[in-house]
Amino acid sequence: MMSLNNGQTLTVSGQDNRTHLEDSVVLKPSTPTRKPKPPKPENAITIAVSARVLFNMDKEQQIYEQQGMEEYIKYQVEHETQPFSPGPAFSFVKALEAVNTQLRELYPESEELFDVVLMTNNHAYVGLRLINTINHHQLFIERFCMTGGNSPIGYLKAYHTNLYLSADPIKVREALEEGIAAATMFTQEKITEVSETQLRVAFDGDAVLFSDESEQIYKAHGLDKFFEHEKAHENKPLDHGPLKGFLEALGKLQKKFYGKGQRMDCPIRTYLVTARSAASSGTRALKTLRSWGLEIDEALFLAGAPKGPMLEKIRPHIFFDDQMFHVEGAAEMGTVACHVPYGIAQRITKTGIKDRETSSETK
Repeated sequence: MMSLNNGQTLTVSGQDNRTHLEDSVVLKPSTPTRKPKPPKPENAITIAVSARVLFNMDKEQQIYEQQGMEEYIKYQVEHETQPFSPGPAFSFVKALEAVNTQLRELYPESEELFDVVLMTNNHAYVGLRLINTINHHQLFIERFCMTGGNSPIGYLKAYHTNLYLSADPIKVREALEEGIAAATMFTQEKITEVSETQLRVAFDGDAVLFSDESEQIYKAHGLDKFFEHEKAHENKPLDHGPLKGFLEALGKLQKKFYGKGQRMDCPIRTYLVTARSAASSGTRALKTLRSWGLEIDEALFLAGAPKGPMLEKIRPHIFFDDQMFHVEGAAEMGTVACHVPYGIAQRITKTGIKDRETSSETK
């Protein structure tokens, strides 16, 4: 069974598979040498991640909530040579870096690369512990924004951010309202092992890649009217959803690998995992992607079946959905699932879900 508590933790009964580093692990503050130069923001595909999704900061968050900011900062400074353990975005970031390594080999002079920015409203005093942890895990993250409690939205725009991942649903909504692709991530007790050589990204369709136009028909008039509407409009492309631009950015990098004859073993693979039925409403989804000039590597039309079992087979580094029901179902089976709070599903929702997901956040 799974629940979402006010600390933005998806709790699954059963074995706890998270990696926790013992307090005895101490880092030597050192700076790795010979790191490649980061690309200019205007050329890069920028992924902004908050500290709380890149690393497991549950204990520190508890201190902040129960004892306040001063005790929180004091604790962080006292423990700045002790590393944070990986959080839900960690494997995704490592996969981005693996893709970059291959891109640099194929295109040594190109700056069309992923660039990860640590975007956090932590106080700058916490910065040393974050830097030491990043070096400990051998992550290539050179750009930090520690905003000291201020909104990160202006910085996200300045960095030409293509995707923002945070544990704070309020900040995620702010980003979406400003046209920035964003999703809320949760601490999960169970995370499935994923590929270290191929980045796999899975998307829901309606209200994620596409607008919520069709979802509105379904919510207002039911399934039969939805099928009628999709059949009548199958040659009219859907409007874009909040993550269309991120799929576009992934496709741009995929084509660089295709250009070197690596279509069949491309280190980026994308998936459409939708509750739509293939025969009755799948045509419009596929024609919309074609009209945008975008390819999706695999399309799974589940006709209302649970998404968790399919995602367990795909083993994506990240999955985006606009409905918490699907996010929880996927996470229960070990998929790192993110919530995109966009569209009509956020207004017509089961009692309690919205309350559970609007917690006060810090870091």
